[in-house]
Amino acid sequence: MAFKVYKATSNGRRNMSSYDFSEISTNQPEKSLLTKQKQKAGRSGGKITVRHRGGGHKHAYRVIDFARKKDGVVGTVATIEYDPNRTANIALIHYEDGVKKYILAPRGLKVGQKIESGEDVDIQVGNALPLSSIPDGTTIHNIELKPGAGGQLVRSAGTRAQILGHEGKYALVRLSSGEVRMILSSCRATVGIVGNEQHELVRLGKAGRRRWMGFTSKVRGSAMNPNDHPHGGGEGRAPIGMPSPLSPWGKPTLGKKTRRKNKKSSNLIVRQRRR
Repeated sequence: MAFKVYKATSNGRRNMSSYDFSEISTNQPEKSLLTKQKQKAGRSGGKITVRHRGGGHKHAYRVIDFARKKDGVVGTVATIEYDPNRTANIALIHYEDGVKKYILAPRGLKVGQKIESGEDVDIQVGNALPLSSIPDGTTIHNIELKPGAGGQLVRSAGTRAQILGHEGKYALVRLSSGEVRMILSSCRATVGIVGNEQHELVRLGKAGRRRWMGFTSKVRGSAMNPNDHPHGGGEGRAPIGMPSPLSPWGKPTLGKKTRRKNKKSSNLIVRQRRR
């Protein structure tokens, strides 16, 4: 997707860029695949569980088919659409049996293209297969961790994974982070790279665009009081006064590994991700 770069007609326009939406074929989503999405502002049970969330533009949620279980039914790409809930674009699929579903739009997927899912379908962009049916070296995305649970890995714009080989009932997959892990060969994945790969090049230009996306302002810990943050207090600009930075809850941060040492899936990781 190409970009629009704006002239500096105001401070907010200076250094601002956005999509030109040349790949988007419609701005009218499929109503049968929309659901309401309640804004929770990063709260669960009234308590803040994710900081710096709030506000944002109101939008409906598009129900995405991450499982891709319609085996033996050919689908046709009807539209490529923008999704405000994710960085990747989505594609509306019309199946031959009359069912309509949204999927993540991989790079190169075109309106009118046919896609399928199943064990014996062709290795082409947009098709979904079990890992056991995908040859070594193939680029994939939307990878399941449990058979039938739907894709959970490699779903954001421009990301990709690659099958390195097969060992028994597992497939060796290299993820976007560089991590190599074993995944059950009965889990499904979609062939291709997630589209909209230039998303990371977008420059917001002003704080307001960030607020529209549902993010609210952050406050530095050193600007808080001692009862609000370990870095708080002191006269003027004071150092943090401890060997390393801490989170608001007194835990080491900025590089401290937080993964549980006894996590069950650790024995499936062949090589750790790049730090």
